[in-house]
Amino acid sequence: MKPPSVHIRALITWLAIFPLVSIGFYTVIPLMAGAHPLLKVLVLTLLVVPAAVYLVVPNLMKVYFKLAARSRAKS
Repeated sequence: MKPPSVHIRALITWLAIFPLVSIGFYTVIPLMAGAHPLLKVLVLTLLVVPAAVYLVVPNLMKVYFKLAARSRAKS
């Protein structure tokens, strides 16, 4: 099966990043109230990027391929 288009990959990446950043924004950032903004961003990205790359995006890709296969089977 061929890889998804760049547009689908961008959507999948956004679907992974947005919730992770939102969760981090409301959980991790308040714990760092007095920290410099760049330190907050550093910590947030240190948590979000690996979670997205190693956990969330691969699972979303599996879901995409299952849905694509199901869609092709119906066609």
